[in-house]
Amino acid sequence: MTAGIFLTLRAVRPLFVPWRSMQAMSAMPQIDLQLFGYPEIHVDGRPVSLPLRKALAALTYVLEAQAPVSRDAVATLLWPDADEATARSRLRRLLHRMHQHLGVSIIAPGRALLGAAPGIDVRLDTRTFEQACQQGDFADASRLYRADFLASFSVEGCPEFDDWAFFRREALRSRFIQAIERLIEAKRLRGEHGEMIAHAQRFVTFDPLSETAHRHLISGYLLAGDTAAAHRHYQSYAQLLQKELGISPGPSIAALVNTPTRVPDAATAATSYTSSEGVHIAFQVIGGGPPDIVFLPGFVTHVERVWDEPCARAFLTALSRMGRVIIFDRRGVGLSDRIGATPSAQATAKDIGAVITAAGSRKVVLIGSSEAGPACLHFAAASPERVQGLILCGCLAKGSRASDYHFALTRAQFETWLRRLVGQWGGPAGIEVFAPSLAGNRPAESWWAGLLRSASSPGAAKGVLEAMRDMDVRSLLPRIAVPTLVLHRTDDRAVRIEAGRHLAALISKARFVELPGNDHWIWVGDQAGVIEEIRAFIRTCAG
Repeated sequence: MTAGIFLTLRAVRPLFVPWRSMQAMSAMPQIDLQLFGYPEIHVDGRPVSLPLRKALAALTYVLEAQAPVSRDAVATLLWPDADEATARSRLRRLLHRMHQHLGVSIIAPGRALLGAAPGIDVRLDTRTFEQACQQGDFADASRLYRADFLASFSVEGCPEFDDWAFFRREALRSRFIQAIERLIEAKRLRGEHGEMIAHAQRFVTFDPLSETAHRHLISGYLLAGDTAAAHRHYQSYAQLLQKELGISPGPSIAALVNTPTRVPDAATAATSYTSSEGVHIAFQVIGGGPPDIVFLPGFVTHVERVWDEPCARAFLTALSRMGRVIIFDRRGVGLSDRIGATPSAQATAKDIGAVITAAGSRKVVLIGSSEAGPACLHFAAASPERVQGLILCGCLAKGSRASDYHFALTRAQFETWLRRLVGQWGGPAGIEVFAPSLAGNRPAESWWAGLLRSASSPGAAKGVLEAMRDMDVRSLLPRIAVPTLVLHRTDDRAVRIEAGRHLAALISKARFVELPGNDHWIWVGDQAGVIEEIRAFIRTCAG
């Protein structure tokens, strides 16, 4: 299949139709609608101009929905400042003009709903792209993704449409980056270094500031024996970082160029996959045990890009000196399969079980930070025989405030914060809350922004955080029977310390440790104190 997005219309022929009707139906043209990049339409292979931006917007919005949408919703989307009657009238005229330009009615103009016209077979390459990703056909997915969704296309005076397009674009782009990273890894394992380089070059084109992308490309050059090309590319990347961010490349990529015999793809760990309810879960194993330690950082992860941040790398390295560390991207996030739905805490608990089984672990110390805490609680309650100890860092038992739970944001406060976070996606969104000590640190902000873009999309992250808002695991706390350490910083800006005290009070074998600082990420700030508490707890569990 050639690259692009295709919308194909075919007449469905009934058993008995008049000859003239059969002629008309057999003559129905094929229409190709390209949405990766600026929208383009071809009728029977010929380009057709549709100089009506709002018509292109309506066509895209309705067909992307995969189900009939409200006529009033489309009218309001395109004419937000018009009254209802005026907006409906303009939409009616727009659909008529679209039909005149194309010579065929693609949208069925129902009285209340709009959808694809009956009797046609609609094929969108966005859907084909996502199906290829879901089926693991990453080569086909990469070919289909010619450019970002609706790149350089916007509709003046339609901010809600532009917002919808932005979220859809980020979701598709996130899946593309995931697909191309899987493709690069497959080519590396097969020794197909030329193809590895070609895919890494595409990755660099789409995310030019990503250290992971450049590391893949440099690794490809080194594996292919082209040391000169690796050094040239490193210099080019260093100049780009200096120009755009005023920083130098991280030590891991510098070491890669200076020590060509050692070519790590993510620190020293290889990424492996296992299946959890039919979903492929990416994980890494670092160090040697016993004990086995599973670390879940929070709502968005990427098992390879996490190594690009010095604090995170130092934290994982310190853990690996205590035992065999297992990290993974839960379903829908990072290098694991995108699932088109919000992964619940219960689903993440199942992912924990699948990963530790794949890693050959019988019993583990679970470390859950932030939003990962509830999933660890679910697993510890359901499978206590597999949990040696539980460590909760900056966690809470309920996502929003209630009359008997005063330690969380109200729903209105949460919505305000969530809108701001999602609105900043693509940049270092929320770093001033999650890691105040790193705010203003340009390398750290660049890393966090790149991880967000690669690991999730704003729409998917919004779903995860909405699920956290609605989460309530208080009923599980009395059932936790394993030794538990609750760590919380005094001035944590994301989760109030009272939430940590509440957890420790209701878990029978819990010990609460208050740490100084205001960073929410447990690996940022005073890392030495955190590591010492974890080491002492693990030593006690092992004993």
